[in-house]
Amino acid sequence: MRRRTFLHLSTSISAVAATGLVGARPALAGPRPRLIVAADGTGDHTGVQAAVDAVPSGNTEPFVIGVRPGTYLGQVIIPADKPYIELRGLGRRPADVVIADDRANGTPKPGGGTWGTSGSASVTIDGADLRATNLTFANLFDEAAHPEITNRQAVAVLTRADRLVFDRVRFLGNQDTLYVNSRAAGVVARAYFRDCYVEGDVDFIFGRATAVFDRCHIYSLDRASTPAGYVTAPSTDITNPYGLLFTRCRLTAAAPAGSVFLGRPWHPSNDPNAIGQTIIRESFIGAHIPATAWSDFGTWPWRDARFAEYRNYGPGAAPSADRPQLTPTEAAAHSPTTFLRGADNWAPHLCP
Repeated sequence: MRRRTFLHLSTSISAVAATGLVGARPALAGPRPRLIVAADGTGDHTGVQAAVDAVPSGNTEPFVIGVRPGTYLGQVIIPADKPYIELRGLGRRPADVVIADDRANGTPKPGGGTWGTSGSASVTIDGADLRATNLTFANLFDEAAHPEITNRQAVAVLTRADRLVFDRVRFLGNQDTLYVNSRAAGVVARAYFRDCYVEGDVDFIFGRATAVFDRCHIYSLDRASTPAGYVTAPSTDITNPYGLLFTRCRLTAAAPAGSVFLGRPWHPSNDPNAIGQTIIRESFIGAHIPATAWSDFGTWPWRDARFAEYRNYGPGAAPSADRPQLTPTEAAAHSPTTFLRGADNWAPHLCP
């Protein structure tokens, strides 16, 4: 069983560094960092949240925070009044900079109660136009060490803002790793993920945002149960024609063959208007995905959701009657451009 156990900081660092590697690339061009975060005290701040707090409220231009190699523990919250932040990892690889926390839905809060799914997030992004590059976000909650906690949703990143870009970023966790959301039902929030790595087991990419995953590696862990997991759990509002889109991605797994579903429809608070959409196109799908690729979610049938594929390949992409496929005309209407464009013609996928 491939599970993440973080009993000590040294264990967490080695485990995070050893999984989901994204290849090294030369340093990114762009504005020089205005603040440097360094755990050893050689920068402007020793913690990421302190650097975010130093960004002026109402900022109207890119504000680059460079993060030197190291592991930075503690929740990070980027508020709505601090847009245009870039978090830039200054290491050679995304694994060199790790921003992490370790709480779950059911983790007790100091003042009573528990954190809940949203409150468990290691990083919460409410500031629009954020960019994150060349780093890792993780939730290090250790399920095995906390059998008393049954609500184990543990979010690495929660997004609720519009026009977010993640370039060569790793998202590590188990259940509910990446929560792509918006500030309210019916409000569109767009996010673009390029050359990223996302891993988890249950519903580990979920929410009502419009999110495009372009050339990403989506990795399903093995939780030694049946089923072993679900890749997506979209809750796209019925008024939004664009939910989750995976294009030119690789879906692989440690889980056994036929044990993981591509997704199931999430209806938060039994919202009947949450008609989730996941589309996977022109992607490699490993043998962990069965012939019936989608699953019901409680009483909500997957056939009522907006699930579809287009020209996928690999051992887990075999056509069957339970694999809805887009026509070429439908595929043309479900591309990164149509998903991301909006009224402002946003096109991050066309930028270098």
